[in-house]
Amino acid sequence: MSYSRLIPAARMKTEIKNAFGKTIFTAEYEAANQLVHNEWFGYQTRGGIIAASNAGLEVIARHRCPHLLNDNTAVLGPWDHAVEWIAQDWTPRAIAAGLTHFAHVVSPESFAALSAQAMASGIAGSFEMRIFSSVPEARTWLRTAR
Repeated sequence: MSYSRLIPAARMKTEIKNAFGKTIFTAEYEAANQLVHNEWFGYQTRGGIIAASNAGLEVIARHRCPHLLNDNTAVLGPWDHAVEWIAQDWTPRAIAAGLTHFAHVVSPESFAALSAQAMASGIAGSFEMRIFSSVPEARTWLRTAR
């Protein structure tokens, strides 16, 4: 499956679409909040996760941003097929790019929440990561983590 990247100049939001033209991921640097805000949508394939995670990592690196708000509330199904890659490949590069705090928002009744727990176990000790059930809670934690 192929993935396309759109970076509209006016909004400075990175967007990843799947081969069917559906948005699966967006990433945007919020200068006022000093964080990168990722949003994930729909079912996630391993290839899509890798493409989107790498695109989001570029945003973190470009701004040397230590705070990531990763919103998975619109994700359908598990994504544990990419947990090992996230732990072994993405995490060391995220740390090198300056990431220190990772707020991960999931819907508690979803299969995606189980994948988030597996990811948290896989990256334990790499940077500070907390799992939340709402974006406002995650934003509050990131604001106090400064």
